[in-house]
Amino acid sequence: MWASRLWWLLRWLGHEVVAVLDGGIDKWMRESRPVTRDPPSVRPATFVPRTPAAVASAAEILDNLGTHSLKVIDARAAERFRGDVEPIDPVAGHIPGALNRPYSANLSSEGTFKSAARLREEFSELLDGTAPASVVHQCGSGVTACHNVLAMAVADLPGSRLYPGSWSEWIAVPTRPVARGE
Repeated sequence: MWASRLWWLLRWLGHEVVAVLDGGIDKWMRESRPVTRDPPSVRPATFVPRTPAAVASAAEILDNLGTHSLKVIDARAAERFRGDVEPIDPVAGHIPGALNRPYSANLSSEGTFKSAARLREEFSELLDGTAPASVVHQCGSGVTACHNVLAMAVADLPGSRLYPGSWSEWIAVPTRPVARGE
């Protein structure tokens, strides 16, 4: 999940060529691929970030409660989404109208991403005709939601956005509505 956050941050800042090692270093090592302790030889360069890519704001999510123009997808575990437990934030539940797709649903039993075709099938079913550009991902603090953004990109469904403040920001204003249950 942390690699997906870095992937999102680098792309948000304008890096175009960003990749994630599917399965991580553990899979790399299990496959007996080469590793070294030698530092890589790099050519110094200057990076000038572009204007960051669009993200969704709390105000936009609040407006969406009336318009339903966005599909909000919550990447937290089902029990946190339903409000059964909340180990981190002071309020349990989810944004009204949000759908739940735990980021772990993107992974195979080996800890790698499911195939692009499988992810596309699963997200297409969840989106039910909604264009990827109308999808906003959120979670507790904006980290695991990046995994769903990446999974949609792997599935060739690019263009979804992140609500970086996610649940922690949403509940910081007591007047914002909270839903519980499915």
